[in-house]
Amino acid sequence: MDKLKEKINSLKLDSEKWQEKSEELAEKIKELEQESLEKDNQIQALTRKNQVLEEEVEKLEGNLGDIKQAADESHSLKTSNDNYTKKNQVLEEELEEADKNLKETTAKLRETDIKAEQLERKVASLESDKEESERKYEELTEKYNTVKAELDEISQQLEAI
Repeated sequence: MDKLKEKINSLKLDSEKWQEKSEELAEKIKELEQESLEKDNQIQALTRKNQVLEEEVEKLEGNLGDIKQAADESHSLKTSNDNYTKKNQVLEEELEEADKNLKETTAKLRETDIKAEQLERKVASLESDKEESERKYEELTEKYNTVKAELDEISQQLEAI
């Protein structure tokens, strides 16, 4: 019987050990379940964060396309701007040349106007001289005709004598 008591005691001790072990394992299971729940929550949070980040990546990729297009347009506009700048520079040079030509032409026109005024004065003077000469010519012609008439008259008188 001692053996049986010993065995029962031994079994009770084993039972208590197993009970403690069971409680420890139950506690550990609770802890693991809690950790599992926390990990599930973290996974859900990370999954949501991943979805948000993927949406943001898609948005950024769309923006990147827009930015690339804007960069291409910017490059195109820069090229156009450079071309317009060169055209503007050429036109400014042509304008300067045209302005220079205009100044030269204006100076020549002024010289021509001055010469024209001098020539007009000469023409006016020559016309005045011409009128004076014509008047003198008419006077001389008139005198000539008067003298001729007198001479003819004297000649007739001489012939009559």
